[in-house]
Amino acid sequence: MSALFDVVLPVFLVVGFGYAVSWRGWFSESAVDGVMRFAQNFAVPVLLFQSIARLDLSAEFNLPMLAAFYTGALVSFAIGAFGARWMGRPPEDAVAIGFVCLFSNSLLLGVPITERAYGTEALAGNWTIIALHSPLLYTFGITVMEFTRASGQDLSIGRVAIRALTGALRTPLVIGILSGAAMNLMLQAGLVLPGSFWDGVALMARAALPSALFALGGILFRYKPEGDSRVIAMCCAVALILHPAITYGLGRLLSLDVPAMRSAVMTAAMAPGVNAYLFASIYGVAKRVSASAVLIATALSILSVSVWVMILP
Repeated sequence: MSALFDVVLPVFLVVGFGYAVSWRGWFSESAVDGVMRFAQNFAVPVLLFQSIARLDLSAEFNLPMLAAFYTGALVSFAIGAFGARWMGRPPEDAVAIGFVCLFSNSLLLGVPITERAYGTEALAGNWTIIALHSPLLYTFGITVMEFTRASGQDLSIGRVAIRALTGALRTPLVIGILSGAAMNLMLQAGLVLPGSFWDGVALMARAALPSALFALGGILFRYKPEGDSRVIAMCCAVALILHPAITYGLGRLLSLDVPAMRSAVMTAAMAPGVNAYLFASIYGVAKRVSASAVLIATALSILSVSVWVMILP
């Protein structure tokens, strides 16, 4: 119970505050959109830039940890997509639903919860996972969707692949990660930047998580859970139970050390992020399922994440 109040609840209180003020009409939809646009397009990319730029990639690039997490993610995608098809959803819907099962809220929920549970020093593994999270999974999801949509059309594999890669590279989160990686290489090569630069970056980065969590609550208020109950339940079960369970099992099999196990499992245990809904919106498919799954899984993760905090060392 202490894990619930000390670690998980404070993060969800910020989300709940955003939800409450939107519900009461004290903060308009356009204002919520503005805060989220600021967070996702500017503050969060700056936070990613700062974290990746200063990360010791050679020391923290833990292949077994990444294998455990991303194997769980890809298996979750496959089960979600095939499950959706089995329930009668069309192929493009199935890809979007699989993406909901695949895409953990690694940054907005994973980072603050892991930090509160284990301290700032425990985040190195989280940042390593996040460095690949958006570039890898967006590219994967967009590629699968583009090939699904191109089925029966006279499009070359190269053209579809270029379209998918271009779509992934245009996302602000990926731009922030790639910019941070480039800065990391330049710093290792001897580049020295004034302290005032990093102070400005830090000011912007500190605004990222509070503003994004608040806006997440405001956005979740709009998505009333309705219909498609079997598909939504499947998404919640895969995202909150299956993904972290696979990651934990593989972590034990691969003998992950304690910090790596914490980062991998806690990140896998997060509910699907709003980006899962945005992915569905880009293609105009399975939007109601995606929105409802994000809302319900975020609420349920208060309990599921607390269980993992108690299980992990």
